[in-house]
Amino acid sequence: MPLFEAESADLAAIADLVNSAYRGDVSRQGWTTEADYVGGQRTDPQALARDLAADPRARLLVLRDDADAPLLGCVMLRPASDGAWYLGMLTVRPDIQDRQLGRAMLAGAEAYAKGQGASRIRISVVQVRDTLIAWYERRGYAATGATLPFPYGDPEIGEPTREDLHFIVMEKAI
Repeated sequence: MPLFEAESADLAAIADLVNSAYRGDVSRQGWTTEADYVGGQRTDPQALARDLAADPRARLLVLRDDADAPLLGCVMLRPASDGAWYLGMLTVRPDIQDRQLGRAMLAGAEAYAKGQGASRIRISVVQVRDTLIAWYERRGYAATGATLPFPYGDPEIGEPTREDLHFIVMEKAI
């Protein structure tokens, strides 16, 4: 299934997709939910537009059966440093997360970044997401030892229900 570059007209649908996969009761249909420790929305169209505008090389890629079909998934890529690109917001519709689309999207995003000159992909994962961390490890990602603070107090990221959250940074050579 091909990845397409998102257009500004896609941002509302992408925000809906991401919020449904990470937060609220709908997210519990899949295995990527954060609903047990973060409430509220994960993103909105304005935040997505700001993220894309902040770096002209950043790309929001969407997965569809074809260019005019409904969204199945999305992923954000942006250059980080020293040949690394940051990959975030890897999302598959909760009701179809058993179709292995996430691994296909991850491979497609890695290939896209490599085509843009990346030599590594960097991700950050909330430390309590053991299943997700293991999923990335099976795909060649390894913890770097670096951590990042959780953005407590940022309503655009959500409303954490625990005080101990942080991100672990993982990387993979591509």
